[in-house]
Amino acid sequence: MAGKIAELLVSMLADAGVKRIYAVTGDSLNEVNDAVRKNGKIQWIHVRHEETGAFAAGAEAQLTGELACCAGSSGPGHVHLINGLYDAHRSGAPVLAIASTVATYEMGTRYFQETDTIKLFDDCSYYNQMATTPKQFPRMLQAAMQTAVTLRGVSVVGLPGDLAATECQPVDSSLITYDMSSDIVLEQFWVERLSKWLNKANKITIYCGIGAKDAHQEVVELSQRLNAPVAYSFKSKMEIQYDNPNEVGMTGLLGMPSGYNSMHEAQILLLLGTDFPYTPFMPEDNIIVQVDIKANRIGRRAKVDMGICGDVKNILQTLLPHIKQKTDGSFLKEQLEGYRKVKQHLLSYVRDRGDNNKIHPEYVMSEINSVAAEDAIFTVDTGMTCVWGARYLQATGKRKMLGSFNHGSMANAMPQAIGAALAYPERQIIALCGDGGLSMLLGDMATIVQYKLPIKIIVFNNRALGMVKLEMEVAGLPDWQTNMYNPDFEIIAKAMGMKGYTVSNPEDVSPVLIKAIKSEGPVLINVMTDPNALAMPPKIELGQMTGFAQSMFKLIMNGKTKEVLDTIQSNYKHINEIF
Repeated sequence: MAGKIAELLVSMLADAGVKRIYAVTGDSLNEVNDAVRKNGKIQWIHVRHEETGAFAAGAEAQLTGELACCAGSSGPGHVHLINGLYDAHRSGAPVLAIASTVATYEMGTRYFQETDTIKLFDDCSYYNQMATTPKQFPRMLQAAMQTAVTLRGVSVVGLPGDLAATECQPVDSSLITYDMSSDIVLEQFWVERLSKWLNKANKITIYCGIGAKDAHQEVVELSQRLNAPVAYSFKSKMEIQYDNPNEVGMTGLLGMPSGYNSMHEAQILLLLGTDFPYTPFMPEDNIIVQVDIKANRIGRRAKVDMGICGDVKNILQTLLPHIKQKTDGSFLKEQLEGYRKVKQHLLSYVRDRGDNNKIHPEYVMSEINSVAAEDAIFTVDTGMTCVWGARYLQATGKRKMLGSFNHGSMANAMPQAIGAALAYPERQIIALCGDGGLSMLLGDMATIVQYKLPIKIIVFNNRALGMVKLEMEVAGLPDWQTNMYNPDFEIIAKAMGMKGYTVSNPEDVSPVLIKAIKSEGPVLINVMTDPNALAMPPKIELGQMTGFAQSMFKLIMNGKTKEVLDTIQSNYKHINEIF
């Protein structure tokens, strides 16, 4: 164990399979930076903002399933990590954060850039400790990495700058990270009870979350035996939708009436690997069975009648031999017909492409779906971009999609694309950005150019915080301070060193997308979308309709009649559907 603590850190990371550290170097982190240089097995990714680094590490961990790493220097440096770490932790991504900090002899004196890392990161981590001696650090680092890969979440290790430069000392504990996995098999008692329920009921709906991602074949087989429609979360769409004849779409804030209705009209709702957060969309009058690998999630979102802890794939493999083939397919037929009508309605916005500088975002997303590779990786910003991605990007069995699905942060798409591109350099990476999200971390477009990452950035430029605007309108509030003054993103892209295009005419969307996709290196396409395009939830409540009408009335009274007329004109199909 000769050498410095910083060198031991890098060596242990490399042995654990970590490929890179996302960070901005500086002061207390400089010893680690130098250790990376000397080691040669790990790549240092110099991001422009630590939040970008944390998002990128989280994306890498979600896509590969392996431990990823980010770091921040004293005070402001590691504070910047926190938003991306929250996202990684809530997404179940194994991420190690190195929180470099002030020298040990300055701790407790309110020294320059001093923070309490234990308090700071406690809510977004499973492991969070500060090392102060050379005997502590290796043991803490091993425990942190082991915790991250075992519990699937964030671990934080505080590393004072002077400790990083200290010589290593022998320790008695292991320096190796062990990949732990366990198979949980459904006990016979639960097999008999659950199969009896499912064999007896005539109306069953299956709802899948990301926890069912490895059980696609079993989900399809079960749904066909039960004649059950299959709904799914946005996060699991790419894993569940493809080659699934019984799929009826999503529910939740971004979902469709078909997914919502199939869940509410079922006698039994079978929840597989989902921690569905939106209780207003969850039915209350049917039997609910929940299967999840983490027992603490069972029953916290709905009144569950049966809860089973275990891996979804293993549970279904054990259950399937006990499930009889149903002959009554009327419930499934009814739900599939509802889904067909929903898809027809969604296509109406694709056929109507919009006008100059008011391109329908639905059409843009549909075209992206058409030109993207079969194994493309999409990253989507939170907000309206998420809505259009949820409804118009289709699964192939090879595509992947990342977003801030649990934390709901803005500005996630471009940083996550960086992590995706570094993890899978041979695959097509498409970042679907809102203008508000891209503006937040605009500087890291330079990181994309610096590392020659062939990311295609599509900006849905509606000149507004679109989702916030909609939230205000359905609450009866006239939108206020949601409009955005945007720079010319095309010019900025070119100044950064990448190709840039602006699309104002609907006729130019497809040819420019094709040109960008075929181009080598990074490309940004700035699409001028309709600022008044709305995204209706799957179930429209009377209060939302009333609130929307009130907000329109207030806008008229404030002299904004044209804005009201533009909103109605842009969304006449939604309004026809409601009434």
